[in-house]
Amino acid sequence: MAFLPLSPPNNRMQSDFRDNGWENESFDWVRLLGRNLPIVIFLLLALVGMGITYWFFSPPEATAELIANSSSSSLSAPFYKPIPAKPVLQRLSQSPGPIRIGLVAGHKGSDSGAVCDDGLTEAEVNLNITEKVAGALLAQGIHADILEEFDPRLENYGGTAVVSIHADSCVYYNDQATGYKVAGSGRTDSAQLQSCMETAYQQATNLPYHANTITPHMTDYHAFRTLPEGVPAIIIETGFMNLDRTLLTTNADVSAAGILNGIQCFLDATQ
Repeated sequence: MAFLPLSPPNNRMQSDFRDNGWENESFDWVRLLGRNLPIVIFLLLALVGMGITYWFFSPPEATAELIANSSSSSLSAPFYKPIPAKPVLQRLSQSPGPIRIGLVAGHKGSDSGAVCDDGLTEAEVNLNITEKVAGALLAQGIHADILEEFDPRLENYGGTAVVSIHADSCVYYNDQATGYKVAGSGRTDSAQLQSCMETAYQQATNLPYHANTITPHMTDYHAFRTLPEGVPAIIIETGFMNLDRTLLTTNADVSAAGILNGIQCFLDATQ
């Protein structure tokens, strides 16, 4: 059997394969660029635009140095813009705070007040009635403060109401020197408290209202001028220590009940 000699590798075929592969790859890049030509153009234009903008807006070297020097000196202090204060408007009404009643025991911590021949003082009569009113309020869950005549707490007392409890003279003037009287603060709206107290105290004690002996010491009572604005306040003279003595001492519970009812009337009308 005869063997044909092996022919050498076909270098031409290998060369053609390599050439065709390179050409195909180049053709793929061309097609890719062709499909994305708008994007390529956009990127080129953007780069050109950025370069032009930087060149156009960049100051000369001397000017840039001058600006840098002036900026460092002029901006050394903090920069702020003053804003005018504006009042804060409350859209919803605020709910009332806890009820707090101030009870001034007339002349307590100051002096004796009126004094009877047997030594009975107005200060002790006032304190006895005041303590009974405070105890009755506390029994109902209402906070009550017993205050002295010139109590330092009065100046900032933010109570619901203040009632100053006093008694009238122990001197016998005539048979008409009997009864009670009430004066309200003219520096705040105390009309409701005064009206309630006048009615309730008369109903409880059956004493007449002694309006003709209301003095400037009552209408311009010092506590009215001391209390914060907006705190209703009254002063009550519970009776004369001569003709009304039994009510103010032995039957002090009746006097205290009249004051308590007046406070409750006020709270029912305002709370």
